[in-house]
Amino acid sequence: MEVQQVLHMNGGVGDTSYANNSVVQRTIITKEMHIVEDAILDLYCMSYPKKLSIADLGCSSGPNTLFVISHIIDTIEMKCCQLNHPLPEFQMFLNDLPGNDFNTLFSYLPDFYEKLKEEKHASLAQCFMAGVAGSFYGRLFPSKSLDFIHSSNSLHWLSQVPQGLQNEMGISLNKGNIYIAKTSPPSVFRAYLAQFQRDFYLFLKSRSEEVIGGGRMVLTVTGRGSLDPPECYSQWELMTQTLNDMVSQGVIEQEKVDSFNIPCYAPSIHELEAIVEIEGSFSLDRLEIIEFDIFTSGRNGAKCIRAVTESLLADQFGAVIMDDLFRIYEQKVDEHLSNKKVNHLALSMTRKG
Repeated sequence: MEVQQVLHMNGGVGDTSYANNSVVQRTIITKEMHIVEDAILDLYCMSYPKKLSIADLGCSSGPNTLFVISHIIDTIEMKCCQLNHPLPEFQMFLNDLPGNDFNTLFSYLPDFYEKLKEEKHASLAQCFMAGVAGSFYGRLFPSKSLDFIHSSNSLHWLSQVPQGLQNEMGISLNKGNIYIAKTSPPSVFRAYLAQFQRDFYLFLKSRSEEVIGGGRMVLTVTGRGSLDPPECYSQWELMTQTLNDMVSQGVIEQEKVDSFNIPCYAPSIHELEAIVEIEGSFSLDRLEIIEFDIFTSGRNGAKCIRAVTESLLADQFGAVIMDDLFRIYEQKVDEHLSNKKVNHLALSMTRKG
């Protein structure tokens, strides 16, 4: 599976779209916004620039990215009012993989600009939008062209399924699982960790070329507070059970399940800190754990996970079974609802130099 060609959130504005099923992601963004505010204000007050170039990496197709942009502009506007400074121009870059539904995202812009004029007294000429299609595990922008980078709910996705999940004979080492599980051998955990380390290092290296000295970056990633292997992804455990049930029913083949592994990883605080230190271009100013309840009902949980993972699942198992698959998954989420918290890690960094 070529992750960068297959992975995208569900487009459009229909019942299973990401645009209508990204409340969890909006909640995370809301909880991290105080970190974004502090970072963008520190950046602005260093030199009071006349223009700010800002990128949102992993913007997806829903309105959440515009929520972030609106909040950043609002924060700067309030500071400008206090200082009696003119509002700077904003160059906003919205990035995601080429399969992202940029058309739906851009359809929100007329209302966004109208709201900007009414509520923030900013003219259209002060905010310029551009879409940038490509993987953030590589260069996206010219050298030293960005002042601020934001990315939320994206960096847990890996650039590819980890290597080393099969033995020399091509037999799966993670049979019956689609992610790291209690029954997974240690080599599966090591393979996932190694892939995340390579990807996050490359992410930081690429951004170090693009961000000015003293520029800021705020990242929020699904993570964990301990060094224990990330078996906390209960949604993947329930998806594994769902797929295995469909194998028992004869709907899909066991080999299809055994050869499928979700290309994502939930890093620990220590793992993130170590990669930032090794890459060396950014100073880690702040790292906070954000806790939240992931699902309120089986239906909400199933729709959220479908909006995020359907492209991968349909590519492996076929689009025709998706309705049945998520009907079973919804039942399992309902049966396993609990008060268990899910962690996200929010990092605020400054480009050295």
